[in-house]
Amino acid sequence: MDIDIGISKDQRQAIADGLSRLLADTYTLYLKTHNFHWNVTGPQFNTLHTMFEQQYTELSTAVDEIAERIRALGFPAPGSYKQFAALTRIQEEDGVPSATDMIKALAKDQEAVVRTAREVFPAADEANDEPTADLLTQRMQIHEKTAWMLRAMLG
Repeated sequence: MDIDIGISKDQRQAIADGLSRLLADTYTLYLKTHNFHWNVTGPQFNTLHTMFEQQYTELSTAVDEIAERIRALGFPAPGSYKQFAALTRIQEEDGVPSATDMIKALAKDQEAVVRTAREVFPAADEANDEPTADLLTQRMQIHEKTAWMLRAMLG
C-alpha cells in the first residue's frame, strides 16, 4: 500500500537513512553502557553502576522509538549487529577500562549521538516532518544533558 503522509518517497528515504544511523549509534551506545554497568569497579562503583543502568534503560526505550519512526516512514529498520556496525560512529571498547575512562568514553559517545541526530535534522525540516524533528530534538536534548552529567563527574 502506498504511503501518502505529505512527504515524498525520496524525502522519507533520506530521513529513514539518517534515522538508521541514529538507531545504530543509539543501540551501540546502549550495548557499551550496559557493558560498563556490568564491569565498572572502584570507589564510585555504586554511583556509576546505578547511573549506567539509568542510561542504558533510557537508550533501550529510545531504540524502539527510533525504529518505529523508520517503520512509520515506510522503510525497514536495521536490526542486526552487522548492520549496526556498518552504520554507527560509536567505537566498541576493547577490554575493561577504568571507571574514569568509562565516563570519558560515554561522554564522548553521547556527544557523537547528538551529532548524528543533528545531521538528520535538515532532511526532516526540509520535508516538514514534525514527528521526526520532535524525536530528534528530544534525542539531542537527552544526549546533551547526559554528556554534561558525565563530564561533571570528571570535575
